Amino acid sequence: MEQQEQFYINILEELDNGTLVLPTLPEVALRVRDVVDEPEVTAKQLSEIITTDAALSARLIKVANSALYRGRIVTETVQMAVSRLGLPMVRNLVISLVMEQMFQSTSNRLDKRLHELWEHSTDVAARCQLIAAKHNNIKPDEAMLAGLIHDIGVLPILMKAEDSPELMQDPAALDEVIENLHTKLGKAILENWDFPKNLITVAAEHENLSWDSENGPDLIDVVLVANIQSYESTRKERAASKLEGVKSFKKLGLDAGITVVELDENSEEYQEALALFGMEK
Repeated sequence: MEQQEQFYINILEELDNGTLVLPTLPEVALRVRDVVDEPEVTAKQLSEIITTDAALSARLIKVANSALYRGRIVTETVQMAVSRLGLPMVRNLVISLVMEQMFQSTSNRLDKRLHELWEHSTDVAARCQLIAAKHNNIKPDEAMLAGLIHDIGVLPILMKAEDSPELMQDPAALDEVIENLHTKLGKAILENWDFPKNLITVAAEHENLSWDSENGPDLIDVVLVANIQSYESTRKERAASKLEGVKSFKKLGLDAGITVVELDENSEEYQEALALFGMEK
């Protein structure tokens, strides 16, 4: 317990004094985000940045032709995809598609943990996409990105824990540290990345079962519900009694006892969303 408490204290101290090593977005995602914010940017200019990454280019074209986003005409080039989807959506999709790079491990000790975290994040992202598609005021691509980054605060905890063998060998203790710290760290990371306020709030509040959106439903409602549903039939499943007062379900028009994936009309879209990240079930 002493080591766990010291680890907790150290990570907070490093966060406060600015020495904690935070994950960084891949370069192509930063370039895409920066250029989209320029007022005179064109689809051609954005596509030229994306095509510097062959793998990303192929995945974006695949996404543009998927059941989630395809139009009547088959998209054959990155520029066609950018022109049809629009710059803001492409920005969110590009960031989503390169996020997996941040969950790669150089250590066998971390590999299982990071894989589980990525699997959970993609499942939440897929559920967010389904939920958002039913609400005109929530963009599915933004909801998908929100689902992917909701647990981003776990990454620096795992990276730092790699240097604490005793903590890595005590899953319960490590889980407790993650539970207590990951929302605070997630908020700090997204602020460091200059993400929009609504996405920063997702990282900070997605575990808050008392969340009550002012003009709901909002992104936090979507991620909160998707996160709860993702843990169904696992050791982290929430008791039904604890979900009765969760306002996010009601605001989204969902029954706390039925997951969005269980609805027959959503099963294909869920698989399509997972397939974007190579995580078909």
